[in-house]
Amino acid sequence: MSNELMNQEIREAIEAGETALISLREAQARLNSARNWGIFDMFGGGFFSSMIKRSKMDDAGQCMERAKQDLMRLQKELRDIQVPMDLKLEVSEFLSFADIFFDNIFVDYMVQSKIAEARAQVDDAVFRVESILMDLKNLQNNPW
Repeated sequence: MSNELMNQEIREAIEAGETALISLREAQARLNSARNWGIFDMFGGGFFSSMIKRSKMDDAGQCMERAKQDLMRLQKELRDIQVPMDLKLEVSEFLSFADIFFDNIFVDYMVQSKIAEARAQVDDAVFRVESILMDLKNLQNNPW
């Protein structure tokens, strides 16, 4: 692979990583909002807070689905770069985080637990993507 082609592939991977990071951070924000409404709901918020919490959870689920698609694109771009570095991202590790919200959850505590679980997985994905982006930018600036 020529240096020019390799640089193009690296740029595409960086772009995919930055897009994934934006999606992941949006998912973080939505999950934080859902968590806050869930806490309010647990302490007697009533019907109105339950409806808002559910809406926030739906928003978070949509953001997480978008992040999952962006992570899959990043994974594809990383496969295009054939370098002896550990620039791997297994999207399968994150596939479950977009599926954690169930339609028939009745217990508020369980909802909070699922939101916390999703937040932890999204936080981990953000950390990994940031690390990959740093490695890609180093590679771009210092080709072998």
